[in-house]
Amino acid sequence: MALPSVMVLPMLIVVAAGIYYIYNEILQYMSMSTVKNKVVVITDAVSGVGSECARLFHKGGARLILCGTSWDKMESLYDSLTSGSDPTVTFLPKLVLLDFSDMDSMSEVVNEVVECYGCVDVLVCNSSMKLKAPVRSISLELDRNIMDINYFGPSTLAKGVLPAMISRRSGHILLVNSIQGRIAVPFRTSYSASKHAVQAFFDCLRAEVDEYGILVSTISHTFINAEASSTTPTQPQKGLRTYGVHPADLANEIVRTVNRKNKEVLLTAPIPRIALYVRSFFPSFFFAVVAAGVKDSALAEQMQ
Repeated sequence: MALPSVMVLPMLIVVAAGIYYIYNEILQYMSMSTVKNKVVVITDAVSGVGSECARLFHKGGARLILCGTSWDKMESLYDSLTSGSDPTVTFLPKLVLLDFSDMDSMSEVVNEVVECYGCVDVLVCNSSMKLKAPVRSISLELDRNIMDINYFGPSTLAKGVLPAMISRRSGHILLVNSIQGRIAVPFRTSYSASKHAVQAFFDCLRAEVDEYGILVSTISHTFINAEASSTTPTQPQKGLRTYGVHPADLANEIVRTVNRKNKEVLLTAPIPRIALYVRSFFPSFFFAVVAAGVKDSALAEQMQ
């Protein structure tokens, strides 16, 4: 007996949804199997994105090296990862204190990271310091601090793990950057400058280490939805996913990037993507729009 025509479209939707679900499950399984037994270093592991990454890589059987500035928070993350986990499938994470604002300690920290397992298979550079302020109000000291955390820190750590990767002729270095590494936004001068600098560094690094079989990836995302960090991916609060990137979504994209070996990923809404093209092909128009936006915000502040 043939189905009524009114039932065809709903049935097609259900079938398509089922196929999409199975496809995602297969990709998730493949992503987990890719990192099994791999040595994975995650910086700022106690942040929303870092902790979500740690859970995914730990579940996939990676040998984690978690880096952060707070020992108490790292121990808390360690406890949440190890409680209830299967010791026959997962490894106990190793913890390393890492503060990119203290560049004098970087040499010792790099040695400690490499000595944990003698090598690094995947380095996830996730640390970042944000700042919103007019350029005239930002001190040189603050400029330098942002450059240390957002540029000199990740680049120094990448250089530190590179010799071991070159000797093994394998490895993956992944930079979690910002869309502001591709397009500058007013009142984010120091932040945008640091993100442009680190983007350029990793772009150059990608070309230099290609002959050694080392992959370099960058993920450029819009702002992290901090409110969404307090919710689980399966129980998001209403409206939280409307703006910004959910930490769990970004963490999943990081794991997929490691699995698929993508060199560059844009995790943004359509408007920032369009802005990138406008900036490249119609710079005068882009600058005029941005300047008008600054004037409007200044006028709004004066009227308050």
